[in-house]
Amino acid sequence: MTTFIEKLKAAQRKNRSWLCVGLDPDPARIPDLPSLKGPAGLAVFCKAIVEATSDLVCAYKPNLGFFLAHGSKGIAVLEEILIAIPPEIPVILDAKVGDIGNSQRRYGEAAFGTFGVDAMTVSPYVGEDAVIPLLEAYPGCGLFVLARTSNPGAERFQNHPGQGTLLYEEIVRAVDGWSKMYSESTVGLVVGATYESELEELRKAAPTLPFLVPGIGAQGGSLESAVKYGSTVDGVGPVINVSRGVLYASGVSDYTDAARQAALQLRDTINRFTATTE
Repeated sequence: MTTFIEKLKAAQRKNRSWLCVGLDPDPARIPDLPSLKGPAGLAVFCKAIVEATSDLVCAYKPNLGFFLAHGSKGIAVLEEILIAIPPEIPVILDAKVGDIGNSQRRYGEAAFGTFGVDAMTVSPYVGEDAVIPLLEAYPGCGLFVLARTSNPGAERFQNHPGQGTLLYEEIVRAVDGWSKMYSESTVGLVVGATYESELEELRKAAPTLPFLVPGIGAQGGSLESAVKYGSTVDGVGPVINVSRGVLYASGVSDYTDAARQAALQLRDTINRFTATTE
């Protein structure tokens, strides 16, 4: 079985890319075209984006919430999109689940069994019970644990208690330990590009942990910093996620061409930054 990290490394090499396109189909922002109406239109839209960008990315990240919003039809759409993603491109399910014991294992069964994705995002608020059951049940999987997220309200809890060891720093230490205990799988961190100093700090604190980096584009994160501080010590590039900047590069019928151009520009900019830091 090919592990998540093996698949990610291969995609990064083949496509010369650290770009991840987030599949967050918002009906209010999708082009107003007859073929893109309703849940079936979400499938058409996302599959067209995948077809236009699959040679430019290292991963895709569908956000579960955008599909759950449509009930069972939305889940069917998600499954249709997953089938359309080339098998050599890893898929990270953005679900941010964080439950305990059997409940968390059922989330894992949905992600890794039913949907067949390669990795998922996990909230560690309940502690190791959100992580260890998945590592035990699904060897070779990828888990990206929320540590320093990109949203403006993140500081309220993640910076607690405001002195000494902060909550997100404690999470990083725990994840580093889990990655050593379960080396067959890949345990990484979600670290937002909107907090540049923390990005540098966490790379120093966790040199071997892969980073999933949101916050580029609409949230104003630094792409240059994501590149500079994103790579692991052994050369695994960051998974730099961009959703809206690619999906909605155009609001009319040329949306696939515009998405490809946006993804190409992002990938090439990432590669230029990479060349200057080597």
